[in-house]
Amino acid sequence: MTATLDSTQQSQIAFHLAGRLPDAERPQQPAAAACPALLAGRRELPALRYDFPVVLASGERFVRPLSAIIDEVIHAAGTELQDHGPLTHHLLRLEREIRSLLAAGEHGTLASVWDGAARLLVAGGDAEVEASLDRARRALKADGDLVDCDRSLPGAFAGRAWHVVQEAKSARLAADLRRLIIGLTNILGADRAQSRGGRSPERLRASLGQTYESVFDFDALSRVLSTQAHGGLAPPRRERIEGVLAVLRAQRFVHAPSDDDAHTPRGYGFEFTSCTDALTAYRERLPRARELARAVAVAELEVRGEYRDGVHDALFGASADDDFGRDTLALLPDYFVSVPMARVHGEETDSLMELLSAGVPAKVLVQADDLLEESTVARDGHFAVGMRARQLASMALGLADVFVMQAPASLLYQMREAVRRGMAFDGPALFSVFSGASGGTTLPPFLVAAAALESRAFPAFTFDPSAGPNWASRFDLSANPQTDRDWPSYEIAYEDDGHRLAREQVEFTFVDFVAADVRHASHLAPVKRAAWNDRMVPVHEYLRGTPDAGRIPFVSVVTDGDVLYRAVTDDRLVRAARRCREAWHSLQELGGIHNSHAERLLAREATAMAAAAAAAPTAVPATAPAAMPASAPAGEAAAPAAEERDPDLPYIETMRCTTCNECTQVNTKMFAYNENKQAYIKDPDAGTFAQLVEAAESCQVSIIHPGKPRNPGEPGLAELLKRAAPFA
Repeated sequence: MTATLDSTQQSQIAFHLAGRLPDAERPQQPAAAACPALLAGRRELPALRYDFPVVLASGERFVRPLSAIIDEVIHAAGTELQDHGPLTHHLLRLEREIRSLLAAGEHGTLASVWDGAARLLVAGGDAEVEASLDRARRALKADGDLVDCDRSLPGAFAGRAWHVVQEAKSARLAADLRRLIIGLTNILGADRAQSRGGRSPERLRASLGQTYESVFDFDALSRVLSTQAHGGLAPPRRERIEGVLAVLRAQRFVHAPSDDDAHTPRGYGFEFTSCTDALTAYRERLPRARELARAVAVAELEVRGEYRDGVHDALFGASADDDFGRDTLALLPDYFVSVPMARVHGEETDSLMELLSAGVPAKVLVQADDLLEESTVARDGHFAVGMRARQLASMALGLADVFVMQAPASLLYQMREAVRRGMAFDGPALFSVFSGASGGTTLPPFLVAAAALESRAFPAFTFDPSAGPNWASRFDLSANPQTDRDWPSYEIAYEDDGHRLAREQVEFTFVDFVAADVRHASHLAPVKRAAWNDRMVPVHEYLRGTPDAGRIPFVSVVTDGDVLYRAVTDDRLVRAARRCREAWHSLQELGGIHNSHAERLLAREATAMAAAAAAAPTAVPATAPAAMPASAPAGEAAAPAAEERDPDLPYIETMRCTTCNECTQVNTKMFAYNENKQAYIKDPDAGTFAQLVEAAESCQVSIIHPGKPRNPGEPGLAELLKRAAPFA
């Protein structure tokens, strides 16, 4: 660049290249208070409605958002009211109070926290509020542990999903064991009844009871019956059945009550906080598991009367294949291991990989609380970003037969079915979760975790070996926002120098994620508006261009007082963002997005088609496309003319959707998500105008426009139109 640089620009370029800025040129506002501009409007989470907190219960619906439960209570408690507007208002206040209590450290069941929040709201003596909350409390049917998106969420969420799956699995095995125990007991009982001991006076008297004691001479009856010839079990069979029955009764894998339930041994525990401990327990129990598998197989044959000594003795002998009874082994409970990333090193890492690679039925949750860790190897100023957490998931993907899920905690509710599938997977599974509870920011963990997803610092994906025969069916990236882009793009609104509303499209990059962490404030230099200049370019544009010493990369941040700054980024952080983007590109390829092999094949085919067309210039297709406008870039189709929107029809600004689920919770037939997990109106006639207005009011970014009522006879339209006016 030939233009002369002023001193401010020189200082900014020097900071970008060398990471140093004169103290006199730093802004007065502390960089520690910086927040990415796109997150600034969401810092007060208790005032927003979103997926958390959640209620963890038992059964198929093991997790439900508080907001969904509140909506159900509003509907149930307000059905008899002519106007349930006050009830709705009071319950939404209660919901905010519950969120505030959880943010302040409160914990417990939904019922207990609900009651505590209700006491705070009625402390002022408002009779109307008290009546509304009493009515709502009677309508509340759901309960369970109330968990916010914080450090405790991943373990509680995954643990509850594991419990739900294991309870159903163990119940099936326990029922089979009870059936076999009863069947074998009956066989032995019948044999005893036919034996001399079974025909003794005492056994006959006990079997007939005291009612017939004066009628029969049991001594004489015993002598007569004992002279009768009878069959009975051969000693080897009786010993075999007794041995099998002893194994079934002594097993400690599931609780299978029987007639001797008082002497049932204490069951094994299957929850661990160490991969090493889980692996040790598995090895110690494996002989007992195989013994149980053999006992179940023998018992099934004995109960059906199909056991043949000459055939089955060799099959079930001591030299039998260790893999025998795999179907029964698969019914045994899986091991659940919850371990923090900080402890996954050395022996623990070896044990984790052995659990996964050896096919041990273990479901392992590795929880990372901090992604922004400086590398211990000062190579080229390398900035390590969640390397260990992402490496674990990558190594597990390489095993090919392990279920793998990586996700931030903020996405766990949306990925609840993937969690359930992983827990039910017939084999080992790894769940790598970032909690967002790092110590370097004042932002709530939910926002930190969500920012890690948006910035590609911790992308979400699942790999399910049971989903199909190839990567296209097994690997899923769809939980990420705008999967076809390097960085997701959103619009921000702010006040310009003339106090006018200004809007700007920005992309959320890895640098935005780091900008919220006070520990890395030295990599950023917030610049006041007065020092902005035309050499400053957003980081995402800087990364797309060629290196240029005259350009100054920045991200938009908000500091104390909600003042918008441009934070100049040093080169070290820019290089980290570039590595983060390349890692995302690798995942995109695995997911079939911008796949280099497919693109190379398409280019080869296009070249071949062009060569063929050149060889036969007179061959014109009957359906030749219209000529592309001269202004269209090479290789791009002409953009279709913008359609004029009908102001009476409802619509959503889909490109701005943040996937908050507010609209889909109102009506899943009216609202739906596209392939980028962004909302659109699927069928405006699938619901009411009231639901359109409710969704518009609930939307966190105000992108839902209700239009005009579709049904002129819908009740309460006058009030609904007033409420819809701000969203026209």
